[in-house]
Amino acid sequence: MMTQTFTVANPAGFHVRPIKTFVQAASEFPCKINVICKGKKVNGKSSLSMLTLGIAAHDEVTLEIDGDREEEAMKTLGELLVKIHE
Repeated sequence: MMTQTFTVANPAGFHVRPIKTFVQAASEFPCKINVICKGKKVNGKSSLSMLTLGIAAHDEVTLEIDGDREEEAMKTLGELLVKIHE
C-alpha cells in the first residue's frame, strides 16, 4: 500500500469537472484507491463519494492506493490533484 498527501492547487477547489477527470483516471487502474480529506475517507472511483468531501483550494488530500500498478496510479492521480483545472 502506498500513501501520499497532496495540496490541491485549483483555486476553485476540486469541483465536478476535475472530480470527473480524477474518477475516470482512477477507474483505469486495477487497484483500490481511497481519498482522504478533512477526516473523511471515500472511494476514489466514485464521483458521488468524491463530491461529499467538499475539497477546496489548498486542502490537503491523502491518497491510499493498494494493488496492481499502485505506483503508476499514485503518480497519475497525484498530478491531477495538484494541476490547475479550467
